[in-house]
Amino acid sequence: MKTPHRHQSHPAIVNRLKRARGHLEKVISMIESGEDCLALAQQLQAVESAVANAKTTLIEDHLDHCLDDVVGPLDAEKRRGIDELKKIAKYL
Repeated sequence: MKTPHRHQSHPAIVNRLKRARGHLEKVISMIESGEDCLALAQQLQAVESAVANAKTTLIEDHLDHCLDDVVGPLDAEKRRGIDELKKIAKYL
């Protein structure tokens, strides 16, 4: 049986995604009731932002933990390449 893969950030990611789900449900309700497009766009932006933040947190956490586990100890020069990868990934 496979062991669950969990990081310390996972509960926060779940909370962000639940908020996004709540915003999305609100958008659907707003569309069905004929709400103003500006209000709809604002709510959709909130959904998009919440999902993007959850994705960024997941990727950064994965790089910080899983990549280090796979690569193992490195000398300073090789470590610099891994550290640069982590830094540039923040721009995804």
